[in-house]
Amino acid sequence: MTLRGRKGLWFRLRKILLCILGLYVAIPFLIKLCPGIQAKLIFLNFVRVPYFIDLKKPQDQGLNHTCNYYLQPEEDVTIGVWHTVPAVWWKTAQGKDQMWYEDALASSHPVILYLHGNAGTRGGDHRVELYKVLSSLGYHVVTFDYRGWGDSVGTPSERGMTYDALHVFDWIKARSGDNPVYIWGHSLGTGVATNLVRRLCERETPPDALILESPFTNIREEAKSHPFSVIYRYFPGFDWFFLDPITSNGIKFANDENVKHISCSLLILHAEDDPVVPFQLGRKLYNIAAPSRSFRDFKVQFIPFHSDLGYRHKYIYKSPELPRILREFLGKSELERQH
Repeated sequence: MTLRGRKGLWFRLRKILLCILGLYVAIPFLIKLCPGIQAKLIFLNFVRVPYFIDLKKPQDQGLNHTCNYYLQPEEDVTIGVWHTVPAVWWKTAQGKDQMWYEDALASSHPVILYLHGNAGTRGGDHRVELYKVLSSLGYHVVTFDYRGWGDSVGTPSERGMTYDALHVFDWIKARSGDNPVYIWGHSLGTGVATNLVRRLCERETPPDALILESPFTNIREEAKSHPFSVIYRYFPGFDWFFLDPITSNGIKFANDENVKHISCSLLILHAEDDPVVPFQLGRKLYNIAAPSRSFRDFKVQFIPFHSDLGYRHKYIYKSPELPRILREFLGKSELERQH
């Protein structure tokens, strides 16, 4: 290569590096000036995976004992709901309408309200696999897409997501009689779950138990620990540029504060190799909850899953120990009376 060629190559490389550096510096200012960007990154509701699935047809995802509903928590807000009945009713459920599914909630099977995390829909692959596991264990599973997710209509917000969950919980309780109702939150859904359960406890209608899978302490600590923040973690003014815009959007998901006001049994599940929500945040949340006075009459349990198992952020459903863990934590009685 000639001297002129080397100079030309160096000039182009320098130009590219300067553009990358300029973009790196510009992004924090862009997020600070447009805090709505940060909210979108927290919710990721615009990421709809898997693509090209019809949420009106859960049977296409192998859920042949599932009914799709639409509920209206507020005016101009509609949310899509899936209700999967216990697997023992698989044949009976074929061809049944929504009224049959609603009436089925009053049977002698406990109900799990599942609150999913950010991105995707209620039809996400790992979510569907968990519904199948829970259904096989004899639970009704009711799940939904928050406003702005999937085919649900509305604008995402922490308040709105929590209100959607409250509406679905009340809808279940109006139909489930004396059957136990448990709340299961995963990832960002743990923030919705603790918001919901705190509110239920404050109005003295707590659920029968709360299960948090891959939880964090609060959204600021999670954002600071998220792998996407690695390249900016030591950027001057990181909190001011990246974390304060989250708070200014009214997004807190303060699990660490909420657990101090929750009075029901609590189970925390976390994989040591979780790359999205660090394991230490789940452990820290447990350490906050366990000595809390609000839990003095209830079980608080933390179950870690060794990194060698490879369950990472969303594959705890694969654990062969999960049925035993749930049976022992939730109690054998309601499961035994099914058989």
